[in-house]
Amino acid sequence: MKNKLLLMAAALLATNSALGQKLLTLEDVMYGGDNFYNLAPENLFTTWWGNVAVETTPDEARDLLTGKPVVSVEELNSIAGETIARNGHDLEFPYAGQTIAKVQSGTKLSLIDWGKKAVVCSIDIPEKAANQDFCPQSRLLAFTIEGNLYISDGEVRQITTDGSTDGSENIVYGTSVHRDEFGITKGTFWSPDGKRLAFYRMDQSMVPSYPQVDITQRIASTYTDHYPMAGETSHQVSVGVYDTEDGSTTWLKLLGEPDDYHTNIAWTPDGNSLYIQELNRDQNDMRLAQYDARSGELLSIALEETDDKYVEPLHPIEFLPWDATKAVYQSQRDGYNHIYLLDLSKTPAPMTQLTSGTWVVQSVVGFNSKSKSVIYLSNESDPRRSCLYSVNLKGERHSIGEVDGVHYATLSEDGTRVLDRYSSPAVPRSINLLSTDTGRGKNLLTAADKWAEQGYSVPEISSGSIKAADGVTDLYYRMVKPVNFDPSRKYPTVVYVYGGPHAHNVEASWHWGMRGWEAYMATRGYLLFILDNRGAEWRGRDFEQATFRHLGDNEMRDQMAGVEYLKTLPFVDAERMGVHGWSFGGYMTTNLMLSYPDAFKVGVAGGPVIDWKYYEVMYGERYMDTPEANPDGYARSSLLGRAGNLKGRLQIIIGYNDDTVVPQHTLSFVRACVDAGTQPDLFLYPEDKHNMVGRDQVHLHERITRYFEDYLK
Repeated sequence: MKNKLLLMAAALLATNSALGQKLLTLEDVMYGGDNFYNLAPENLFTTWWGNVAVETTPDEARDLLTGKPVVSVEELNSIAGETIARNGHDLEFPYAGQTIAKVQSGTKLSLIDWGKKAVVCSIDIPEKAANQDFCPQSRLLAFTIEGNLYISDGEVRQITTDGSTDGSENIVYGTSVHRDEFGITKGTFWSPDGKRLAFYRMDQSMVPSYPQVDITQRIASTYTDHYPMAGETSHQVSVGVYDTEDGSTTWLKLLGEPDDYHTNIAWTPDGNSLYIQELNRDQNDMRLAQYDARSGELLSIALEETDDKYVEPLHPIEFLPWDATKAVYQSQRDGYNHIYLLDLSKTPAPMTQLTSGTWVVQSVVGFNSKSKSVIYLSNESDPRRSCLYSVNLKGERHSIGEVDGVHYATLSEDGTRVLDRYSSPAVPRSINLLSTDTGRGKNLLTAADKWAEQGYSVPEISSGSIKAADGVTDLYYRMVKPVNFDPSRKYPTVVYVYGGPHAHNVEASWHWGMRGWEAYMATRGYLLFILDNRGAEWRGRDFEQATFRHLGDNEMRDQMAGVEYLKTLPFVDAERMGVHGWSFGGYMTTNLMLSYPDAFKVGVAGGPVIDWKYYEVMYGERYMDTPEANPDGYARSSLLGRAGNLKGRLQIIIGYNDDTVVPQHTLSFVRACVDAGTQPDLFLYPEDKHNMVGRDQVHLHERITRYFEDYLK
């Protein structure tokens, strides 16, 4: 085997040498690689100063249109009398029309007025401060230390006192809750005028603790993660409102049960009340509730949304800048995520649908206040795309800029202009400043293909579609062919899979979304195939809910439809087929190896779920219900009982301190394999959690590659 591999590698190197081409290495294509950033597409770092588009460089900020300097790092440090600004990329300009820059280092936040040559705000940041949230209106910084919440304008005020300070995290304030599900990313929410601060309180004292091992000590010690598993006791969340003027705290009198989910907090424009999307633990009944910020009393139920499977609120309502009684609301109540206009002056709130069709609104970017329109990203032109559009309150819409590729956008303060960044299969990166009314504007950057420029061998990358296992639904794939592809040869093939909710692998971005490792494997003579099965995001409610209560079943059937397609291709070696994925993809990899043992010769499963009863409450119960309510579904989806089916070579790789898919999954599976007499391989990354970062990424992908080289080629 070793001699065969050496001969193949030598032949490949000789071929590329004859063509005058270089082969990509892991150092070139992986985050953490020594040459990764040198080969990344050229970029511009941009921000907004009101309605002025600004480019930031390490040394200064300048007007994107005129190229004239706005302010330099040297000037700001001179005004401050100390080196507080270290990189122009970190500058923010929170006040339109005012010559004030927000500058933050690790220990200090300052507002520096370069026009008046003065520091107008200076806040020392305590060493252990986390979850920092600055409010430009009140010039207050909210932050947490251990379990408690504080604010500071230079003078620190402690808001809460009963948060855990012993490391237990039994009670914590001001952090993201519900394990970052339901679109929650933070735990503090300033009112529009900055006079009030809404915040989460999470009581985890009743949640079982999962033990983790710290090997960095002379004698290894343990610590615990609060980890509510499906069907078990969950944490309890409440919402407080702190008044910065009188120092009082009001607790909202939340509806429902103690373990309900309180998500997507949104203040009304006057700062006197807030809306919360409240979801029952079964996740099939959501209420949009309004609470009085002064008394905590319930004011109204604006709407209720139910579903026989699940409702998943992900976006707070957003008020129209020109009408404080109306807000936009995102829902997939008609089968696809769309934008609705709510009239909150009435109860329940009348609802008008602004967008419709068999496509998905992916995000609301903001508002054009002059044309009274909503700017959003959607895949209405192609399920693999994410393009920019505008819709007015009559439902009339138009595209903005290029209708191709995958776009990311930020709006000027009045919404009349947008900084639009995109890549497409043929364009590494394009950055444009556009009018949201006409869709026209100025190209600021079109990046070159550095791989091609520097003489690297680039594989052929394509995208197409096949039918799902149901024979009806279109599924999209990406195929990466080996470098110097010869259609008369047969190639070892690796199926890369994720397959779970809230993710997709195939998109119309640069190289069809190809990962760097796929390009590297193509240089080693492999064909890569990536398919988004039913259950993936951005294809509508029914597509996503096809996996409800039986995770893994339809996903595997669809992946096997992809395998059957591969077998029809004369250049695919069906006897040398492997599979690899991480997290849900690790679950899919292990499941495919056990359920279709004759189809795959080699698998590498990273951070795999093995039994959904070991996974967290919020995610697990949304897609599977509880183990008590769905015992058959949990039994069918568990891989423990199939450990004896392992036939090929399977390597499992996990972070030793994984707090997302806890090690109990993998350890239980290894035990089941021992009992069944099968032989998986296991590799651990000590001190890493669910994902490897930095140089560990390079090491990880070298390990994955070696496994396929050893057993598949």
